[in-house]
Amino acid sequence: MNLIFASNNKGKIIEVQTLISESITVVSLLDAGITEPIEEPFDTFRENAWAKADYVYRKTGLPCFADDSGLVVPALDGAPGVYSARYAGESANDAANNHKLLQAIAGIDRPGAYYQAVICYIDKNGDTHYFDGRCQGYLIHTPRGKGGFGYDPLFVPDGHTGTFAELSQDIKNEISHRGAAMRSFIAFLDQTES
Repeated sequence: MNLIFASNNKGKIIEVQTLISESITVVSLLDAGITEPIEEPFDTFRENAWAKADYVYRKTGLPCFADDSGLVVPALDGAPGVYSARYAGESANDAANNHKLLQAIAGIDRPGAYYQAVICYIDKNGDTHYFDGRCQGYLIHTPRGKGGFGYDPLFVPDGHTGTFAELSQDIKNEISHRGAAMRSFIAFLDQTES
């Protein structure tokens, strides 16, 4: 089964491919022939995940899924939140976003934070399904690690001493927000596709 993932983010695609069943081939937006950017006009992860999946489904008519995820820092009134990928501006990269976050949390000792992920799946009949995941932790003030992407060098998940960027992909998949949402999604696919 081919399943379009409404993303061209290589880090996300690698994570998802390592999680999903071997009987399912994950197809990126580029591989599906969608090259234009997809709007994320909403203020919630759920609505933005739906907007991306709905766009792909309307363009292709094929089963697809999208995730919207980000880092939430309660001490910053939930920022960066749904704006995580563009926290430092529309064309910002990970380094710029991390720099802005470090400035925002300066002076806050070990600020609590969590990663949130929502997956929206639109099946072959056009029905919509949602799957959520969350990973609690805290932020550090000096980036550590070379793995991962986004805010991973600053985020230490509860129960660990290493950042997401220092943990192996297997451990990250076990505890991450996307891993939790993907496990729920995969369990659903296994039930409905078998």
